[in-house]
Amino acid sequence: MATIITELKDNFRRGTIYIRLIYINAGVFVLATLTEIVLRLFNRSVAGMFEWLELPASFHRFALQPWSLLTYMFMHAGLPHILFNMLWLYWFGALFQRLFSAKHLRGVYVLGGIGGGLLYMAAYNIFPYFAPMINGSFMLGASASVLAVVTATAYREPDYPVRLFLFGTVRLKYLALIVIGTDLLFITSGNAGGHIAHVGGALAGLWFAVALGKGTDIVLWINKSLDMLSSLFSFKPRKPKMKVHYGTDREKDYNYNARKKAQSDELDRILDKLKKSGYESLTTEEKKNLFDASKR
Repeated sequence: MATIITELKDNFRRGTIYIRLIYINAGVFVLATLTEIVLRLFNRSVAGMFEWLELPASFHRFALQPWSLLTYMFMHAGLPHILFNMLWLYWFGALFQRLFSAKHLRGVYVLGGIGGGLLYMAAYNIFPYFAPMINGSFMLGASASVLAVVTATAYREPDYPVRLFLFGTVRLKYLALIVIGTDLLFITSGNAGGHIAHVGGALAGLWFAVALGKGTDIVLWINKSLDMLSSLFSFKPRKPKMKVHYGTDREKDYNYNARKKAQSDELDRILDKLKKSGYESLTTEEKKNLFDASKR
């Protein structure tokens, strides 16, 4: 058992950001399910137990549990629910990270969840149709976060081919439009909250991709906040910041700065080519350089 736990920890540390997000979602799901099973074995009621981690439609209830705007995106209602979301995150997380970066993926996941949650609460409190359902409605799941990742990827690489079982190859932009269109059509269904949140997550992902194309990183504040929280809960002693110099004279410093500038110019050229002609237009060496840059 100890070996399994050690391997899981190692896989988590070595994994990409989307793998880590999948681990976190799976871990929360397993822990919640086991807790529910134990309570039922002792004839304890589990009704409402996890509602404090789910996002309420009521603003009054939300004021009592504001943390739920973040926790709900890691909660799931059952095995099919988490399986579907994590498969999408795995497939599109890999493509997203090739086009953007690991930190962008982390930020967009959270931004999509926040956007989906806010639109969900706003819709339930604005439209009279949802008025009778407000007090008893709660939302959970990573769908809004995943849709943000999918939409941002589709905006950056709209013609990327996606092979679907029974349907053949579909361009990514059409897949995203079909998913979002389906959510709009079922916005008054039994899972209205989920469909509304999907739309909110998709809009958040689109906002990120458009803003980044104009030079603005709207998830920068999210990543800075997460880094700050991570440092607060880290028990490792901080290492003093050290400025690394390559060489001891001005000539070596100049050569180092020249290399860094050349690398930066080359990355800008690749990104410009990617934006104009798509990922498939890149050479093998350019794809490798882009991948290496996303790991820095």
